[in-house]
Amino acid sequence: MSAVLSNFYLKIQVFMTRENIQNEIFSLFREHFEIEDPGLDDDLKDVHGFDSIDAIELFIELEKTLHINLDQEIKKDAMLHIRTVNQICDYVEQFLPREDAVSPCAMSN
Repeated sequence: MSAVLSNFYLKIQVFMTRENIQNEIFSLFREHFEIEDPGLDDDLKDVHGFDSIDAIELFIELEKTLHINLDQEIKKDAMLHIRTVNQICDYVEQFLPREDAVSPCAMSN
């Protein structure tokens, strides 16, 4: 793979918009939990029967899909406090690199 193509691929993977994150989450819900298009503010447990085992599976899949690593304490905390897709997005965004955190020199390589 050429350096230009490799750099382009890296930028796509690293800098995800909130909409990209939501789409990945919706895809995981469809593929792994048979939940079609949950509302962004649906209480996943109350509306869709999403339990703690499902939450563990979701975080494992998010780590794979988004190329992030979350330690056990972070996942435990998330399972206690996250109830909606919007909250999952908020949570995931804090672990993804931000485009404004990269120096212009790194972006031009």
